[in-house]
Amino acid sequence: MSPHIEVAAETIGTIFGFPITNTLIMVWITIVVLAVFSCVIYRGMSIVPGRLQNIFEILIERFLGMMEGVFGTRDKAEKYFPVIATIFLLVLLSNWMGILPGVGSIGLSVIGGEELHGEERFVPLFRSTASDLNFTLALAIISVFLTNIFGIAAIGFFKHVSKFISIKSPIDFFVGVLELISEIAKMISFSFRLFGNIFAGEVLLVIMAFLAPFLVPVPFLGLELFVGFVQALVFAMLTMVFISISVSHQH
Repeated sequence: MSPHIEVAAETIGTIFGFPITNTLIMVWITIVVLAVFSCVIYRGMSIVPGRLQNIFEILIERFLGMMEGVFGTRDKAEKYFPVIATIFLLVLLSNWMGILPGVGSIGLSVIGGEELHGEERFVPLFRSTASDLNFTLALAIISVFLTNIFGIAAIGFFKHVSKFISIKSPIDFFVGVLELISEIAKMISFSFRLFGNIFAGEVLLVIMAFLAPFLVPVPFLGLELFVGFVQALVFAMLTMVFISISVSHQH
């Protein structure tokens, strides 16, 4: 059976009429893994840190140091750390879990639609979460929404909204329109950058596994690990920068 690549996530079933896709199953698994891992780390914390706790404390300190360089103060870095770190870990783990054995290779054989002339095709039960544009777009919307919420909380509703709606002069009004367009552009840029890179990697791995299933795909798996990390870091860093700009009192 030749590989059949779908851009849209495949529906595995429904719950109360709500479609359950293979990428949705994968993000549920990712969230559960993150939650369990967080509980294990939290319960294992002690005043005298062990080796694993030391590693995590160093990583968190480095991340906070990077955030402090963006926000300017330690207090702001610690304040927005939970949001930035959650976005980073969610994207990173979803990207890395997308290349685990069984993801994309365990599934069901179904009869295709009219476009496949009734031929049998393979539908994977698990698929990389970020290869679904719905996920990346939803994450981008959440990121931009939180950016504006934090901006309102930091400098006030009217001062923040004045960036987008201003009738002081034609120039200010035009700049406000451009600011609104930029918010939409952020969502599009966020979502398509992450989706495009992860989906392209998924297609590459599928093709390489089909053409040369032994050893040859291994270097590409390493490349996907690196790409997954970079994309998670870029998403988190851009969110961090936009939040920093939004909460600044000088717009």
